[in-house]
Amino acid sequence: MKMTFRWYGEKDSIPLSYIREIPGMTGVVTAVYDVPPGEVWGRETLESMKKACGAAGLEMEVIESIPVHEDIKSGGANRDLYIENYCKNLELCAEFGVKCVCYNFMPVFDWLRTELRHKNADGSDSLSYSHDDFAKIDPANLHLPGWDESYTPEEMQSLIARYKNVSREQLFENFVYFLKKVIPVCERVGIVMAVHPDDPPWNVFGLPRIVSSEEDLDRLFAAVPSVANGLTLCTGSFGAGRSNDVVHMAAKYAAQGRVHFAHLRNIKYTDDKDSFCESGHLSCNGDLDMADIVCALVDNGFNGYVRPDHGRNIWDEGGKPGYGLYDRALGAAYINGLFEMSAKRCR
Repeated sequence: MKMTFRWYGEKDSIPLSYIREIPGMTGVVTAVYDVPPGEVWGRETLESMKKACGAAGLEMEVIESIPVHEDIKSGGANRDLYIENYCKNLELCAEFGVKCVCYNFMPVFDWLRTELRHKNADGSDSLSYSHDDFAKIDPANLHLPGWDESYTPEEMQSLIARYKNVSREQLFENFVYFLKKVIPVCERVGIVMAVHPDDPPWNVFGLPRIVSSEEDLDRLFAAVPSVANGLTLCTGSFGAGRSNDVVHMAAKYAAQGRVHFAHLRNIKYTDDKDSFCESGHLSCNGDLDMADIVCALVDNGFNGYVRPDHGRNIWDEGGKPGYGLYDRALGAAYINGLFEMSAKRCR
């Protein structure tokens, strides 16, 4: 297992020197953030990032993510061009030592919450999703936390309209088409693809979701059997779907060699619908048994990358919701302890 930490580049409020001081930290998970989806990244940018990470004593082996252009997802006229560019980015990343790419195949919204700073009983704040609040959103005039800064309501409507005639089956076919072009390149350059599950794992605004459950994963891996076609086991995303047995899924896909990356976080269900709040990482803080999940990974041979996923904002820390330093550093220490105990128990 390699412990990593999300880093948003030089503009991140958390410097690499702070990340390096977290016990057990081996590297960062990063990307090129100033190039639009579908375009080829600059070699100079990757070289600069790699050099900065190395100078801080950190590896840059995981990219999250190379965004998949909406034309690829929707089966648009230019999808082959964008897939070709995607393959060029994979080749570039491999030149700089990248071994794993986390990505998603969610139409338009690759995450969705109804509140970014939900106030918790302990005084911290965190991301949350309320079923009732989501039901009040007017699809014809969308205003969404975290997305209003990225798109105008008109742009959102235009993006959603592209999927008006794209069924769940068609989206899956587009996904397989993409992977059958990309995976041979991955095999050649030594990179594995780790798809991130739908977040949350259900349809939103009529947009289909196809990576939400064990059944979805089985179908995906059967369609493209290469082990380079793997998974980011995001416990919070799968866990939001209450029918998902995350411990079982961790064991099953680790045993298959499919879990290349793990996003480990906990959530607390807040009603009997779909609502949840992101909590501290410990098992006792939420409704997921993080210890059992880690044991399932270790028992079944997992040896991939891990990062503490979304944390709370604690100790009056501001910054990007879910991506403060303090709680994720605490989460990393806790997760390291779980892996150490699990590994010793397995001997």
